[in-house]
Amino acid sequence: MTTATATQAIAIDAELVRTALASAGAERPVDRLAAALALPSERFVALAAEYFELEPLSMAQLRASSADFGVVSFVDATQRLCATVTAADGRKLAVLTDPLDSRTRAWVAQRLRARRVEAHWALAATDDLRAWLALAEKSLRAMDAVGVAAAGEAANESSALSLSIADISASESPIVRLVDSTIHDALKSEASDIHLETQRTGLVIKYRIDGVLGVVKRVDGIEAAHQVLSRVKVIAELDIAERRVPQDGRFKVAVDGREIDLRVSIMPNLFGEDAVLRILDRQHLSGEARQIRLDNLGFEPAARDFIRHMAALPYGLLLVTGPTGSGKTTTLYAALSEINTGLDKIVTIEDPVEYQVADVLQIPVNEKKGLTFARGLRSILRHDPDKIMVGEIRDPETAQ
Repeated sequence: MTTATATQAIAIDAELVRTALASAGAERPVDRLAAALALPSERFVALAAEYFELEPLSMAQLRASSADFGVVSFVDATQRLCATVTAADGRKLAVLTDPLDSRTRAWVAQRLRARRVEAHWALAATDDLRAWLALAEKSLRAMDAVGVAAAGEAANESSALSLSIADISASESPIVRLVDSTIHDALKSEASDIHLETQRTGLVIKYRIDGVLGVVKRVDGIEAAHQVLSRVKVIAELDIAERRVPQDGRFKVAVDGREIDLRVSIMPNLFGEDAVLRILDRQHLSGEARQIRLDNLGFEPAARDFIRHMAALPYGLLLVTGPTGSGKTTTLYAALSEINTGLDKIVTIEDPVEYQVADVLQIPVNEKKGLTFARGLRSILRHDPDKIMVGEIRDPETAQ
């Protein structure tokens, strides 16, 4: 038998696959399978694609395709070694590098279903996909440079952290990429809060969407969890050396041409620290504020009419209570929008001002400068107000 004939006779079978899965250890199963066959990369991809019923994808075909990071982000593609692309013939392809990794395939499938994208499954060599992602990164940086140049003077005036795919991928630090991509993904998911919880085995990342808190990612390793929390502290200008007491801060990010505020609360726990990032998209919310009415919030008629009646009274106290993300602020602004006729002096004190409302005096709390809720409220009472909204009652002094 000639060498060429021997090579052609090599095939993948169930026994080889079982051995690769059983003995992978720290290696990926596909690497063990490739080592067992000892074939050139292109030949191995062709054999594996045939066995697992995938479409083989060469480096030339990858180069001819265009990136689609709307389903699998650049960061996820780099970490998971998979991608979604549009082939030269216009077909959508979900590209894998390890056909034995059922978890990654299931994750990609879920992303495709969530975005209602139909794609053909393909297989590429790991080195080819890495090289293609490196080329894609250069392209992303070039495109983003155009946006940065166009921003010009505005970028110099703003202290907001710029979040774009190119900015995220440009960072050499995996921790910086993780934090920035998490914030970016949460904004795209329209989350109200990001929870970063340090646990015994690492970090759990959760989003609160429509009032419901759910796990979106887990990061193994307690040291990685500490580094993520330190990164958040750096952005929010907090003390990274202090891990024993609560800290509060804030920062801004720039996404898609608008600035978004994030309020940071950090608390110590048994395994390190726990952070909550409240997302305050003021420009988006201010546009919504003009549309908010009590009729649109889903209240029972009796509850809606009671709130409307209480808000219209020239005296009295209306307390709105509830858990995080339940709609307290939205309810208050809906009530304000209904009584805001321009004939009354309406004053609010908030931390921070979440909605911007015309014809309403809105005062942001600034505890570093001594402007607390209690002090601000005392000053408001001397400002001839008709109606006052207090964002939070945090202490007895404010309540009294």
